Amino acid sequence: MFGTSGIRGPVGDEVTAALALRVGRALGAETDRVVVGRDPRESGELLTDALAAGLRETGTDVLDLGGAATPTVGRAVAWEGADAGVSVTASHNPPEDNGLKLWQPSGQAYDEAGRQRITERIQADDPDLEAWNTLGDRTTAEAAERHVEALVDAVDGSLNRSVVVDVGNGAGGVTVDALVELGCDVETLNAQPDGRFPGRPSEPTAENCEALATLVGEGDYDLGIAHDGDADRMRAVAGDGTYLPGDTLLALFAADAAEAGERVAIPVDTSLAVEDFLAERGVDVTRTPVGDVYVAEAATQPDVAFGGEPSGAWIWPEATLCPDGPLAAVRIAALAADEPLESRIEAIPSYPIRRANVETGEKQAVMAAVEEHVLAEYESVETLDGVRVSTDDGWFLIRASGTQPLVRVTAEAREAEAAEALLKTARELVENAR
Repeated sequence: MFGTSGIRGPVGDEVTAALALRVGRALGAETDRVVVGRDPRESGELLTDALAAGLRETGTDVLDLGGAATPTVGRAVAWEGADAGVSVTASHNPPEDNGLKLWQPSGQAYDEAGRQRITERIQADDPDLEAWNTLGDRTTAEAAERHVEALVDAVDGSLNRSVVVDVGNGAGGVTVDALVELGCDVETLNAQPDGRFPGRPSEPTAENCEALATLVGEGDYDLGIAHDGDADRMRAVAGDGTYLPGDTLLALFAADAAEAGERVAIPVDTSLAVEDFLAERGVDVTRTPVGDVYVAEAATQPDVAFGGEPSGAWIWPEATLCPDGPLAAVRIAALAADEPLESRIEAIPSYPIRRANVETGEKQAVMAAVEEHVLAEYESVETLDGVRVSTDDGWFLIRASGTQPLVRVTAEAREAEAAEALLKTARELVENAR
């Protein structure tokens, strides 16, 4: 039921008001006060109503933020002294989807144990409902202004940059407000919240951000910023119109956040270029499974100064363990204020990366066979999420798709020929295990 990003799927099929009601009842069994907020999808209203009804039936008070960015919800749990938070969102998914993601007071998403508890209560379908006179209350609350204040406090002084913010018709308007407060000249794209995402698809990929890149590159701007539907993700465009790859952004943020002797948390599919760039600065990495919940968990360790995913989720643990797209926006604007991004990225290496998919109806059996073979044949192997093998030339990763009958293969090396050879080796491992 729960993936690492919560419950997510098509509305009326996998995600229904009945499901939201059951989630509310299950969560209410372990909470007294819960913050809820939603992205602009129209279905979010009925899902929030159903979720709130389930919470109130168990005696839990609901603080409703209304339309709110996911990081605003994540931060508001602690601000409001609540026990948990729920974002009603499908994040970067298409408009026909919606979902529910649960947050702890630290800002960290519910971990595997927490998700399992809620799942078991839902499956048991035996809620402890309150009498008519002991139901929980539902009140409205406002957290966006406090989020903006926190963003402004995260940056030293006025930035005085010219910025284009592509809100993506989502919930990331706090970014615009914070940048204006920080002295930036801000122009917006797709700023009107609209859960149909008419301006561009919600996920801020290079392809979906072509209009932003063109506007920044051809105009007199210092940088561009793009969010997804709930603003937990942030991607950026340099002043010359270059869309920054996720690994490049990760390297920039990590090098700025971590000092020599500290570590940063990165998922197993992160480019070797990030590790090389940080190693030159005395910063080590700790690898995690793919998913911001795992990066956040690693970021709780005292010597981890930053965590990030190339997909656009960025975590500064001293601020919050929730991926905060608006915080990433003001941080990248601060970096651009000190030195143009197009100049900064020149120092970050770029290595050839190769990918392939192998179709199979027996993903788990194939992965078990691959793992057994790799552990016997290679010295440097990690099995955090699939099987990752490091060699002198580079690395390869073999992972089962979570949604399709595929095993995904990724290989990277410092030279193209080595990357091709590693991909060939990894693909053969999968094909021989079928």
